[in-house]
Amino acid sequence: MELVISAIKSASHKTHLLQLHAHILRTSLAEHPAVSLHFLNRVALSGPLQDHSYSHRFFRSFTSPFVSHYNTMIRASSMSDSPQKGLLLYRDMRRRGVSADPLSSSFAIKCCIRFLCLFGGAQVHCNVFKDGHQSDSLLLTSLMDLYSQCQQCHDACKVFDEIPQRDTIAWNVMISCLIRNKRSRDALNLFDVMQSSKYECEPDDVTCLLLLQACAHLNALEFGERIHRYIMEHGYGAALNLSNSLISMYSRCGSLDKAYEVFKGTCNKSVVSWSAMISGLAANGYGIEAIEAFQEMQRLGIWPDDQTFTGVLSACSHSGLVDEGISFFDRMSREFGITPNIHHYGCMVDLFGRAGLLDKAYQLITSMAVRPDSTIWRTLLGACRIYGDVTLGERVIEHLIELKAQEAGDYVLLLNIYSSAGHWDKVAEVRKLMKEKSIQTTPGCSTIELKGTVHDFVVDDVLHPRKSEIYKTLNEINKQLKIAGYVVEPSSELHKIDEKEKGYVLSYHSEKLAVAFGVLATPPGTTLRVANNLRLCVDCHNFLKTFSWVYNRDVVLRDHNRFHHFRGGLCSCNDYW
Repeated sequence: MELVISAIKSASHKTHLLQLHAHILRTSLAEHPAVSLHFLNRVALSGPLQDHSYSHRFFRSFTSPFVSHYNTMIRASSMSDSPQKGLLLYRDMRRRGVSADPLSSSFAIKCCIRFLCLFGGAQVHCNVFKDGHQSDSLLLTSLMDLYSQCQQCHDACKVFDEIPQRDTIAWNVMISCLIRNKRSRDALNLFDVMQSSKYECEPDDVTCLLLLQACAHLNALEFGERIHRYIMEHGYGAALNLSNSLISMYSRCGSLDKAYEVFKGTCNKSVVSWSAMISGLAANGYGIEAIEAFQEMQRLGIWPDDQTFTGVLSACSHSGLVDEGISFFDRMSREFGITPNIHHYGCMVDLFGRAGLLDKAYQLITSMAVRPDSTIWRTLLGACRIYGDVTLGERVIEHLIELKAQEAGDYVLLLNIYSSAGHWDKVAEVRKLMKEKSIQTTPGCSTIELKGTVHDFVVDDVLHPRKSEIYKTLNEINKQLKIAGYVVEPSSELHKIDEKEKGYVLSYHSEKLAVAFGVLATPPGTTLRVANNLRLCVDCHNFLKTFSWVYNRDVVLRDHNRFHHFRGGLCSCNDYW
């Protein structure tokens, strides 16, 4: 028997396994649990010899399969294209009275994760209690991952609290869950909690990877720098995936110098490294430099992928390089064999839209090889707002209604188009429609990070503990800027009110409150880094340009489209956004 098991382990070709199968059938060794399990492992799990159909036929030949046989098959299913079969095997095992062990439930949960079967996972969770396995940390970690991926953050947190011994993997799953459920700030807090004397759990490279994503999302540069230091101190500096994430994080926090520093120090740069750097340059308004990076990448023989072209087309869009964008879009399929996807088409629509070529953008959408989605129509709607094209804006809204994808932001853009054109009757109609449909707009929210803490502001904010000082500072800033020639841009306010009232309303936008807090809380000359969830309005843009000159402070602002680097009265976007 040992010779047969040894032969099964060393078999390197399918024909060898078939011969061994014939042998164990003739000698009745197939009925021996150790032999059948080793053979099943080879055909179900062993890379090049893996054959799911064959393993299922072999498994079905058992009259009384053991839990180890079921575990092998459920595990194989969790890694296959048919994870549903694993859940069915788990149910069959229980129906036949075979007692599940923690591995059985863990593999069944992984099957549920693969096809996001929350109901099946909840059933397994019940069985975990029935079987008395609720103290198994690995099993509970798998359960937490299931709830996280099914957007059940509350249940994931409950399971996390029940884990008796939380290892780094458990903490990583919890951090991932929080990020996935838009709780990035809570995710950053766990970095210190897991290392505290209470838990003494050391973050690993995966922890760092996840936290860099959270930092990028929150515009939390100081925290990102802290993670960078941790990476270098703990010997993870050579990991290419971490270098790529650092490039992305620094770029998305508006710190291109540091992004380039990491990029320059990265050995064996991959296409992902180049794409991250190109995208960072694009988002920060350095279109020419992004194109130069693409050309350098080609000279080094690194073949671009679809992400690279998304970055370079975005660079052309943000910098108004229409001819260059058209050329890259053409070369993408003709020279590099990459079929344009919805993101590439979106960049081209943005490119034409920003340049005022609205008809060309509309023609591209209607002639696309892929079905246009709501995002691409919104891109065109945004261009209609910039250029005040009421007719096309109304047509775009019709397309969004047809897709059943209209959102509050779409109606706000339409309101902006109507108000800019002075169509106040239509503004009233849209507002009435929004009220009837209970459509709630997303309030503008700005964040600024100081000393590792992220501070939130909304328009007319009254929740910040230093609100009185902030408003006093902002009033003083407004006074100084008006002396320097800043004038409120009334077109940024969509309500039909007089100019004086518009000036008052625009004075307390969330970006201005964040900047006022930055002035209040940092020494003169400190660069202020602000993130905003909406597109920067014209008035705030003018305000920040003047502020950067009068107060001699750089301001780096990230809105939902791009970065604006304000310095000495100018903006990196050259007023093209």
